[in-house]
Amino acid sequence: MKFLNPSFLLVGLFVLGGIVFKLSSPNHCADILQNDSIFVLTGDARRIPFAIKQMKKYPYTDLYIIGAGANTTNLDTDRTTVEAFSKSTYQNAQAIKRIVQKAGLDRIVVVTTEDHIHRAQYLIQSELPDTKIVMCPATLSEMRATRRLERWTIEYVKYIVTMFGIKEGK
Repeated sequence: MKFLNPSFLLVGLFVLGGIVFKLSSPNHCADILQNDSIFVLTGDARRIPFAIKQMKKYPYTDLYIIGAGANTTNLDTDRTTVEAFSKSTYQNAQAIKRIVQKAGLDRIVVVTTEDHIHRAQYLIQSELPDTKIVMCPATLSEMRATRRLERWTIEYVKYIVTMFGIKEGK
């Protein structure tokens, strides 16, 4: 009965929750419509190139690059808008809200990495409860397994913290 002590149970629940967190993440883009607007969250070098590939498939989409550190070289400036002030996922969600409300959008596509998708969707949906949010994950498949595990664990912990109402660190 020693294995039923509270510490063991908490660790077991944490690990089980992490498995569910990973397995419930989408591993491909949901359907993108011809007139959708694509919002890409910066923070990982894979996201912007992945979003540009998606944009090229749909010639009438607009691309919004959200967050500090946006690299704007080689972008179609007629269809691309850069918001470079937000510095956290929560601030990204607030920036997206301002853009969506100003443009009158009722459906958006959000590109981020697969490990970040749950928290990003949660925060954006909490800012835009009446907006259809289509998630489009950039995969981490080429990354070393140990590094992927580290990233997934960090995002899982951040997600748990977000669920407790802490939207960004200080």
